[in-house]
Amino acid sequence: MDFKSKFNNWAERINKALDGYIIEKDTPEKTIYSAMRYSLTAGGKRLRPVLGLAVCELLDGDVEEVIPFACAVEMIHTYSLIHDDLPAMDNDDYRRGKLTNHKVFGEAMAILAGDALLNSAFEIMLEASAREAEGGVSPKVLANRIKAMGIIAKASGASGMIGGQVVDIESEGKKIDKERLLYLHNHKTGELIRASVSIGAIYAGKDENIMSAFSKSLGLAFQIKDDILDVEGNCEKLGKKTRKDGEKSTFVTLFGLDVAKEMLKEETNKAVLALEKVCADTTFLKDLAYYLLDRQS
Repeated sequence: MDFKSKFNNWAERINKALDGYIIEKDTPEKTIYSAMRYSLTAGGKRLRPVLGLAVCELLDGDVEEVIPFACAVEMIHTYSLIHDDLPAMDNDDYRRGKLTNHKVFGEAMAILAGDALLNSAFEIMLEASAREAEGGVSPKVLANRIKAMGIIAKASGASGMIGGQVVDIESEGKKIDKERLLYLHNHKTGELIRASVSIGAIYAGKDENIMSAFSKSLGLAFQIKDDILDVEGNCEKLGKKTRKDGEKSTFVTLFGLDVAKEMLKEETNKAVLALEKVCADTTFLKDLAYYLLDRQS
């Protein structure tokens, strides 16, 4: 199977699983389920969950077992986007070519939809782990499930994604140095990407840091590409406004477009080089790194 077919196959497995996790109900609070599904099923690359599945397979783990945790990461990512689009944050009207959640359901419901997705992420991880415990998995396997939840919790919390968002907000309208910019994006964008790789490794029974160098460079490359696309991307392909980072320090505003492009290539090459140390067929992950390098959305 070629790279694109394999990626799409895994993304579809994630979409099918997500569709079954958040179901609209005819209950008094039914609007919250509609709001959650609206953003969760609005599209997206499904990069983070696919990474989890790919790493798990690469390291000889059972891909089916990691799906609930991979879906949990995507729910957390989606909640962060809903909140990021709010007027108090980036104030965006469109995401993935559709009206943002708060433009459809109102600000209050959008906040609650994000909160509910975050809670649902931990619900499905706990339920999956409880089922395994009832099925008689070993204490070591159960300990690894708890470790994976801890990694996801930390990656999405105050010292991870949220911490990066705090630095982003407090840096707006200011000129910041390279060290602060790297800290911002290694946390805001990079932490969930690293967590995705880590849970794939854990579910394969390997050390969660086995591919940390790869995931760190991949996460940074992903963000640099986002900054470049904000300047020269096509808004129709992106599904959102471009040139919206004018008041923010980005890799483009700090270093210029040409240097940012060189940094993108450098981080991509570092990610690919890091895979040479993995004793397995890493072709898919190398292709993924180059795919993200050339992406237009």
